[in-house]
Amino acid sequence: MSNLSYQLDDKVFLVTGGSRGIGLEIAGLLLAQNAKVVICGRKQEGLDAAKEKLQAEKNRLLAVQTHIGKDEDVDNLLKQTISSFGRLDGLINNVGMNIVTSVLDADPSLWQKIIDSNLTGTFRCSQKAGKIMRENKTGKIVSITSIAARRSAPAMGIYGIAKAGIEMMTKVLAMELAPFNVQVNAVAPCMVKTDFSKFFWSNEDIRKEIVKTIPLGRIPDPIDIAHPTLFLCSPGADFITGQTIMVDGGASAV
Repeated sequence: MSNLSYQLDDKVFLVTGGSRGIGLEIAGLLLAQNAKVVICGRKQEGLDAAKEKLQAEKNRLLAVQTHIGKDEDVDNLLKQTISSFGRLDGLINNVGMNIVTSVLDADPSLWQKIIDSNLTGTFRCSQKAGKIMRENKTGKIVSITSIAARRSAPAMGIYGIAKAGIEMMTKVLAMELAPFNVQVNAVAPCMVKTDFSKFFWSNEDIRKEIVKTIPLGRIPDPIDIAHPTLFLCSPGADFITGQTIMVDGGASAV
């Protein structure tokens, strides 16, 4: 770990979907910068495993079992955050899911499930956390979106539509919260080497085709997405708001 400091000492960050993948890497980087971190996820065993991997002091890491599709769960999550750490300085919206389907053939219930998990869950967390930050007149909200928000792909349509909604939500919330010194941004990766996309990158033939679309010539690891997210959480990004940073190895540039 380098000596670079992001000046996050004792600041409190909430990472949804923080028990694995990109969220776990973000939580680890925040802890390495002396921040206090709250992670949430739907499965307690996943949260327990994450706490073991992060190996942080008990007074710096809190794990709360949460379904962000439920109002009462998100209310409890924020209540426990404030109760444990006394404040909230940042929210990283990292929860996401997809079910492989075309838009035309999707059952309405399937559409709703994907939209609820990605878009509505991000809205719910951002609205509730945003109100806290508005009152405190400081804060950072960073949402993990996807290149799928800007580039359609087979069987990723509903997911892409939801992520595109998050990009617009980022702009809207940035304008609403700017007068209160709260910055709202997003990070949009291409396919990342996580369990979420393992079906694709673990198949050598599919992996080779994906890599052909990425000028830097590889599929990124979660840490590649975590680093720019960390920057957006820092004072170095105090004059950046309403932006989506593409972290895709140049894929969107071609």
